Amino acid sequence: MSGLSQHLLLLTQGDPAGIGPELGLKAWIERDERALPPFAIVSDPKFLAHVAQGYGWTIPITVVRPEEVVATFPHALPVIALEASVSAQPGHPDAASAPSVIESIETAVRLVRAGAASAVVTSPIAKHVLYAAGFRHPGHTEFLADLASRGSGGSYHPVMMLWSEQLAVVPVTVHIPLSDVPSILTTDLIVLTGRIVAKELKERFGIAHPRLALAGLNPHAGENGAMGTEDGSVIVPAAEILRQEGIAVEGPLPADTMFHARARSRYDAALAMYHDQALIPIKTIAFDEAVNVTLGLPFVRTSPDHGTAFDIAGQGIARPDSLMAALKLAARLARS
Repeated sequence: MSGLSQHLLLLTQGDPAGIGPELGLKAWIERDERALPPFAIVSDPKFLAHVAQGYGWTIPITVVRPEEVVATFPHALPVIALEASVSAQPGHPDAASAPSVIESIETAVRLVRAGAASAVVTSPIAKHVLYAAGFRHPGHTEFLADLASRGSGGSYHPVMMLWSEQLAVVPVTVHIPLSDVPSILTTDLIVLTGRIVAKELKERFGIAHPRLALAGLNPHAGENGAMGTEDGSVIVPAAEILRQEGIAVEGPLPADTMFHARARSRYDAALAMYHDQALIPIKTIAFDEAVNVTLGLPFVRTSPDHGTAFDIAGQGIARPDSLMAALKLAARLARS
């Protein structure tokens, strides 16, 4: 990877009817005061100009090649142009936008894999919109893993981590019904997830000896089997295997007492057993600053920890804090 690409981030378009385009434009406007790293938006430049005009923002927009982004960024918003045109009304998702959403993600990943850029920062998408257009992946992360495997001959197990300065959490099972968690949660899955988290905390976050905490699945981590057997039969063996591999692990811990400030000081990342067990504490502690990081891929990917917010799109009130944090974290991880 060239020295130039180590300073370049690609921000995907996201769903054009959501708040993604607004936030990308706001990030560029505030680039100096927020000390943001150089980035280019992978989108339709005419659409972005239309969005900016709608807010009354005077933003010079320049179509560039990746190698021109760093020089362009201080005085104009660099855009990697899509072949697909974009026409969307804020707050009105439309399956007609799906081709541009998909092309933006594919283009960003292709350029990063080719060494033309250092990291992908993804704007939020609406999966139901993509499903209506024939999208076959369960979600954004699974699509990125599929793109990573194409042409590489390898397969990847992506791991979602929600990161903030105060707390980092990983849901071992993610977008599945709560009723399915006990059957899908296995010792092997916890071990695999723990290995990936420990490896990336060490290699990308620079933590020499990562400390993991495993949340219990049941109340009081099962209360010695009185409130469920999975903690003893599934999570305890996983913790033992990880310790045998030299990874510092606590748990299973009662989830209701492991997220206060004093408890958080004892670990670098918490592995929760299901989606809301992970996301409720971090969104309570760091709602506007948390960043979604995908571990286990051969490239850096971050994204803001929020959705498309169709309900406020077009009003100019969306906060760019999480996107800015995602850009800064992507630059930090790419440097490692």
